[in-house]
Amino acid sequence: MADDLGHRGTRHAVVIGGSLAGLLAARVLAEHAERVTVVERDRLPEGPDARPGVPQGRHLHVLIAGGQQALDELLPGFTDELRGLGAPRVGMPTDMVQWQSGQWFTRLPASAHFYSGPRPQLEWLVRQRVLADPRVELVDGTETVGLTGTAARVTGVRVRERGAGGREERVLAADLVVDASGRSTKAADWLAAIGAEAPHEETLDTGLAYSSRVYRATDAVPATDALGYYVVPGPQQPYGGVIVPLGDGHHIVTLSGLRGDEPPTDEGGFEEYAKRLPHPVVSEWLAGAEPAGPVHGFRRTANIRRRYDRPGRRPAGFLATGDALCAFNPIYGQGMAVAALGALALRRALSDTRRVPTTRRVQRALLDASAQAWDISAGADKKMPGATGDAARSKPADRVTGWYLARVQERAAGDAVVGVPFRAALTLTAPLTSLFAPAVVRAALFSPVPATPAEPPLRLGD
Repeated sequence: MADDLGHRGTRHAVVIGGSLAGLLAARVLAEHAERVTVVERDRLPEGPDARPGVPQGRHLHVLIAGGQQALDELLPGFTDELRGLGAPRVGMPTDMVQWQSGQWFTRLPASAHFYSGPRPQLEWLVRQRVLADPRVELVDGTETVGLTGTAARVTGVRVRERGAGGREERVLAADLVVDASGRSTKAADWLAAIGAEAPHEETLDTGLAYSSRVYRATDAVPATDALGYYVVPGPQQPYGGVIVPLGDGHHIVTLSGLRGDEPPTDEGGFEEYAKRLPHPVVSEWLAGAEPAGPVHGFRRTANIRRRYDRPGRRPAGFLATGDALCAFNPIYGQGMAVAALGALALRRALSDTRRVPTTRRVQRALLDASAQAWDISAGADKKMPGATGDAARSKPADRVTGWYLARVQERAAGDAVVGVPFRAALTLTAPLTSLFAPAVVRAALFSPVPATPAEPPLRLGD
């Protein structure tokens, strides 16, 4: 069979991983394959409950605007359904009290919104929509242990049932295999076992770690007009804290720090750690709130990009997507959006009637869909103290670009001319080049830094 991933050559596709990236890839592949099988190692819950295969699932997740647009294109009406389930919609900067680089943001009219409901709720909704398609089959409680085929072409996957009695392997033959198994993918070993080469991994690790806990706002928490609070860490101030609503009176609180000074996972230590932030606004909120669950820690936050686009002895019929392709420091809130944007890129590449959708061409399209998020995440992280990895090295042009973007960020806190395109770029609805539009350049280079609030810009509620 020729290296053609379009409808002319794909009868059966297998997707490894039933999380967001895998489900959305299956949604797209069902438009081209006769059938799609999603292999998931967890036994998936029937409702919107957390599962162990999403180690970050009990932490803060936000669906930024770029992800909302992509999901609505893939699953029409999705964000309306999400909001109908009670997921809060938070406007930036109106609804958030934000401190960054020594200044409070002016709460100008919102130019970007994110949804902050629980991750299991969003994933469950996607799962319901995708699995309603009779062409998509879910095989859960089953782990992938290898690929079949040769270094020239993958022909399927080897799987086995998890748990007692699950030692016997079986083969699922496939014309296309998509790895959506997450940042812990074992694709390097799978490829080596069939004589192929693993991709080079670019890494950048700040050592960032965070801990999260769900709280219930009580009458002891001062009622204000803000929906959330965000103290952003940076090179000069490494502690972060964020409070966002989950719905039904609950909030998730996440505290972050760097290698060697990680936030603890015990109750007393967690709330004491919040006092390290440069302002007590988060700590004061915690003092009046009621814990609604244990503290959960998360430590694996490195940026990792697997360069399948570079030359190497790799097989046709095998693609990587989601965190298995490009995983980001979760603090930037990009992961779910990039999973959806990757699925859109897959759809466009497979539907391109001008060119044959070869494995390499489609894989490059998937990587391109994550490029802007990588530039944002890696660009910020390489400035953090103690950052390690081959992607932490600065290029000669980084100094000039970094100087300019620092001026943009400084003015974004109080100037809509800069703030609106700045937020559009961060939420993946506009390219980074929009920050170099003439009006933005004039404001960044020649306008004075606008005055911003001296204290948290809060108004007491009713």
